[in-house]
Amino acid sequence: MKLRAITLLTVALVLAAACGGTGGTASPSPSGGTAAGAITGNITLWHAYGTGGSEEQALNQLIDKIRTANPTAKITVLQVPFDQVFNKFQTEAAAGGGPDLFTAPNDELGNEVRANLLMSLDGKLAGKLTNVAQLGIDGLKVDGKLYGVPMLFKAVALYYNKDKVPTPPKTTDELMTMLKAGKTLVQNENAYHMFGWSTAFGGNLMDASGKCVADQGGWADAFTYNLALKAAGAKFETDGGRADTSFRAGTVDMIINGPWVLGDYKKDLGAKLGVAPIPAGPKGKAGPLTGVDGWYINQSAKNVDGAIALALALTNADSQKVYADVAGDVPVRTDVTVSDPLVKAFSDASATGFARPQSVEFGNYWTPFGDAVTKIVEGKSTPQAGIAEACAAMNKANKK
Repeated sequence: MKLRAITLLTVALVLAAACGGTGGTASPSPSGGTAAGAITGNITLWHAYGTGGSEEQALNQLIDKIRTANPTAKITVLQVPFDQVFNKFQTEAAAGGGPDLFTAPNDELGNEVRANLLMSLDGKLAGKLTNVAQLGIDGLKVDGKLYGVPMLFKAVALYYNKDKVPTPPKTTDELMTMLKAGKTLVQNENAYHMFGWSTAFGGNLMDASGKCVADQGGWADAFTYNLALKAAGAKFETDGGRADTSFRAGTVDMIINGPWVLGDYKKDLGAKLGVAPIPAGPKGKAGPLTGVDGWYINQSAKNVDGAIALALALTNADSQKVYADVAGDVPVRTDVTVSDPLVKAFSDASATGFARPQSVEFGNYWTPFGDAVTKIVEGKSTPQAGIAEACAAMNKANKK
């Protein structure tokens, strides 16, 4: 727990700096490029932003500007559905294909590095990440080596409709009282969105050796609480699109989701939209997984220099300001001043997050705990049995 406390403190300090930095704003490059070199030649880029969503709009705005400033570059952009992007990249890159670069959270970073699919960037980025928060850099490292150009912090928080919920719940007890009084909540039923509840109830996923210890307390209590929320009227959705639609349409009052939908929610709710941390529990603050989005260079890239130059252009201070203003994303740079109070609220909400590990052991969290979420929420297992089964499966996969 001491190691975890240090991790949480580091996240809090770094996110505060990233969104409230007072350093001078970096001077924009007149060429739309970066000090890394010219953006030239054929460059293929993949992203997994939702079609027509605010993050795709921000990226398209930046790509248009870069194309205009760099007429000798031919930048090809492909949108890949998020639930397919990692598998598609790993399959094509393993065969010597795939894009020159792609952007995604650091969900699969460790696995892709261990499969030798990503290029190490330590030498190529030396001196080029000034004003990038250290947590952003560390989030894209595996075994001490850097494998991406950091761009954004990502963690989930509680969105609420101010017309329905004037004051957001600060504690799990307050949230329960609200639901019993008729307020409504929808949750994404998966092992990512629901992770933060575990720490609010004192749960810890792994010990220092990578052994799963979720069955030793806290996790089952968190799911017992969530079942009580369900009994009080909370909805649990396996379809994130349906969950989004219900909140955007005003049929539910609150939803736990990430900053990647902030721009879209603002369009529908406007001044009615609020953001707050996931409510704290009896054992402390909620700790959602804090990930880092970055740009990764394919080990088989045909245009390495062009890809790196493009990645740096897409992550400079001006570009991260566009992501913050258009999409509501939290920048990793300390020289970007964010004016949107909702983005600042997301930074505060993320400050208690748990930095996503890149270990082999954590990679074996998703399947057993994803199955546990489904079984518990749908009444096919008790919280205690479901967590014990998931933890045992994780330890078996990790030979612990």
